[in-house]
Amino acid sequence: MSTRGTSTRGITEATGIPWETWTARLDALGARRMSHTQIARHVAEQLTGVVANPEWWAQSVTVAYEQHIGARRPGQTGDGRHNVSAGRTVDGTADDLLARWGALMAGESAVAYADPPSTSATEKWRYWRARLADGSRVSVNITAKDAAGGAGRCTVAVVHAGLASPGDVEPWRAFWKDRLRRL
Repeated sequence: MSTRGTSTRGITEATGIPWETWTARLDALGARRMSHTQIARHVAEQLTGVVANPEWWAQSVTVAYEQHIGARRPGQTGDGRHNVSAGRTVDGTADDLLARWGALMAGESAVAYADPPSTSATEKWRYWRARLADGSRVSVNITAKDAAGGAGRCTVAVVHAGLASPGDVEPWRAFWKDRLRRL
């Protein structure tokens, strides 16, 4: 299994180190027998002073390497579960979009909630969160694209975490993209 080209291209551009060099270095280190944490610590050491956020890029390199060697599938977390995300820019205020999302999901029969969804807000963000009956969690993050948070446009991002199998990813991705289109 190999990583998707866009992820390795981004790693190469950000770190200045070609993906083939990363894989050769990590293979030589014996990373195939190392834990995620061990690999990430090693990569972070190599990136200190090279990139602005070495820990974040170390995670990116480590996940891409784990995908490259077949230890992790794209979208799979360290605990073996899977995540999917979708996003869209939508007209309206953050408060308006949070209310619209809540109304859209309140009438949604295809989602089995373990608990009622909750909402919260900060000055910049609006959140809608739900724990589903299958143990997965959904978080919808809404933020205004304009600095003043006015009536312009907002980014609405859905993250569905904790899916049990890779077969769950694409059906849920299609589901969330459809709900974002309805928004």
